[in-house]
Amino acid sequence: MTTVERTQVFLLPDLGEGLSEAEIVEWRVAVGDIVTVDQSVVEVETAKAVVDVPCPYAGRVVTLHGAAGEVRPVGQPLITIAPLDGGDEPAGHATYREEERAGSGNVLIGYGTGHGGATRRRRRPRLSLAPEPAAAGPAQGSDVAGDTGPSAGGGPAAAVATALVISPIVRRLAREQGLDLATVRGTGPGGVIRRADVEAALAVPAARLAAVPDPHVALAPAGDGDVIVPLTGVRKVIADKLSRSRREIPEVTIWVDVDATGLLETRAAINAATPDAPVSILALLARICLSGLRRFPQLNARVDTEAQRIVQSAGVHLGIAAQTDRGLLVPVLRDAQRLTTAELAAELAATTAAARAGSLPPARLTGGTFTLNNYGVFGVDGSTPIINHPEAALLGVGRIVDKPWVVDGQLAVRKVTQLSLTFDHRVCDGGVAGGFLRHVADCVERPALLIAAV
Repeated sequence: MTTVERTQVFLLPDLGEGLSEAEIVEWRVAVGDIVTVDQSVVEVETAKAVVDVPCPYAGRVVTLHGAAGEVRPVGQPLITIAPLDGGDEPAGHATYREEERAGSGNVLIGYGTGHGGATRRRRRPRLSLAPEPAAAGPAQGSDVAGDTGPSAGGGPAAAVATALVISPIVRRLAREQGLDLATVRGTGPGGVIRRADVEAALAVPAARLAAVPDPHVALAPAGDGDVIVPLTGVRKVIADKLSRSRREIPEVTIWVDVDATGLLETRAAINAATPDAPVSILALLARICLSGLRRFPQLNARVDTEAQRIVQSAGVHLGIAAQTDRGLLVPVLRDAQRLTTAELAAELAATTAAARAGSLPPARLTGGTFTLNNYGVFGVDGSTPIINHPEAALLGVGRIVDKPWVVDGQLAVRKVTQLSLTFDHRVCDGGVAGGFLRHVADCVERPALLIAAV
């Protein structure tokens, strides 16, 4: 058997959470490099997170399928590995042959590769980039999308207008934008049109005008200095989710101003006693939310519209809104009601840091039952946020500032913040929502109530 015949093709693994594609961010290896089993070979970005993908094979890199910035569908080739000759085996890798034969027994953390020889997908026909004569007609089963037709002069020497597109993602993007692929110049191998080519064409004013699907709707063309930001990846998922929330959930927002002086004093006392395990204001607010949800479990719920029922969750899977370079993410602390205040503080710090670094697996970004949003970090007092679908409620916290406040009949300067509760009116009425928010406000003003509520 030749080396070519023995090459092993690693397909982009099942990413879980309904994800069907991933964009290549950066290759960790190059053609000719030697890799070992479970070595990270590429960093990819999904609609949920940025992750390193380990390869289950050992050997020499023969082909990298896709360039940085290209979107690869799940199940399509990602990297091709060839076995090493005896003389090429790296020193210190005594188990190389066993690894090469066995492949990886691990799964991609948070995803699961689901990869194995017995379940390898049937290979699609090889794409030929050479244009075929017009008389031959379109190739059956081809991955090439585009219109073909004879030139005005006809005959075998006539030119054929063909748009060469491999990726279905590229075809879909062009179709959604009303872009004629025959007008796009491909920069890929053999003239293949890549996603970057489509996005570049859409950035041209003439292409933007041609992309308007309704001739009766006049959109202003993009100017020379305009910045075009494709609505893709995480940003597209955020847009879709928020739009769905606003369409489906009849939300109501209530709010109250509270004196947070006692909360700040409590935090200072805790941190003075345990300087090695500091507690944040966010952790204390999370503890207060958990206390409120114990009293008012109606808000720790979701609406199952298909079954026409309300599902109250047994555990509180607390979502924490975190602003990142890739957009607003809501990592989830599962069964947060089981954590102590110190554990909450540690988990919050680690989780938000991982979210901003893009290292959280998709499973950590879904499944929340209630969200806490500290928009006060942006220097604002209040907000009417959109509920994180399919949850039923969200508590927002504004900035804490000095304000005049009446204490025991006397005017004083206190640390004041505004709390807002946005809730799904289908799961409860104003009495429940108001009771929850009032309990939270009372605990912020008098943290000792937390002990009494346990």
